[in-house]
Amino acid sequence: MAEDHFSLSKDSFSIKSVKKSPLVLRMIVLVFSMVCGVYICSICLKQVGTQSAAGFLNVKLVDRPCPEPAVEPWEIPYLHYPKPKTFSRAECSCNPVRYFAILSMQRSGSGWFETLLNNHTNISSNGEIFSVKIRRSNVSTIFQTLDQIYNLDWLSSASKNECTAAVGLKWMLNQGLMQHHVEIVDYFKMHGVSAIFLFRRNLLRRMISVLANSYDRDNKLLNGTHKSHVHSPHEAEILASYKPSINTTLLIKDLKQVQDTTTRALESFKSTRHIVLYYEDIVKNRTKLVDLLEFLKVPYRDLKSRQVKIHKGSLSSQIDNWDDVQKALNGTEYWSFLQDYRK
Repeated sequence: MAEDHFSLSKDSFSIKSVKKSPLVLRMIVLVFSMVCGVYICSICLKQVGTQSAAGFLNVKLVDRPCPEPAVEPWEIPYLHYPKPKTFSRAECSCNPVRYFAILSMQRSGSGWFETLLNNHTNISSNGEIFSVKIRRSNVSTIFQTLDQIYNLDWLSSASKNECTAAVGLKWMLNQGLMQHHVEIVDYFKMHGVSAIFLFRRNLLRRMISVLANSYDRDNKLLNGTHKSHVHSPHEAEILASYKPSINTTLLIKDLKQVQDTTTRALESFKSTRHIVLYYEDIVKNRTKLVDLLEFLKVPYRDLKSRQVKIHKGSLSSQIDNWDDVQKALNGTEYWSFLQDYRK
């Protein structure tokens, strides 16, 4: 009881003391409010700080999207916006690029044809890239090479860099193309690559070119230098001076083999977006190039090449055993090869 009385007396004393001092009461309330305010603020700051940190960690810089191109819906898969590692496309970054591949056979006019394409301001065709065996050693290396080309990271004399509107390469059928045609067709369809087939109608003329080029590779008629293509009439005349002798025993078989290879290639790639062109048609009628530029969806240009044709004129002046060849082809499905244009 004594303790209770003492406490009551003490509390009574304190309350009375406070009542006698309103200023002290105000100070107590103020201090209490400040302590609560500081505590509440510290809790809020911790929450805001945690959210801000998380927010900053998740922030990513997003490139400004390119405007929607004014094209038909079917064209969308064939429009690309590559981001090269080797340079910046700068103001052309929103210019769409189309991918293509020239599919052909040796001595079919593909070298001349490619120079025409590269004469266009906005087209880059990077040559016979898969002539180097290691680049076609397996499907993986083929795809790696194609990725580099179509990302505009393949540097060559044909590169137009920033404002390229169409980029591609020249690819011979015997350079891994037919060997891995199933996988390559899938790649073309997945990446929106258009195929440009270029063949010769007259396979006998192609055979003459193949034999003459092989002869010059061994004998180097131009001052000890082998040239598959020339830029002067004088050089062309020297190379054309060699007249190959054709093995008539194997002639029909060889022509059929080339024909079958062409047919198989067209069949294998028929599911891709493609165009089929023939060397003779382009030589006779340059408006065929208008169809090509329309296919690639690039502006029309008058395309020119510095290359000079090597074998001109009648076939009889280009084959050493012409009479034997005539006898071998007369009455066969290939007899028409004996009579064609002489340009």
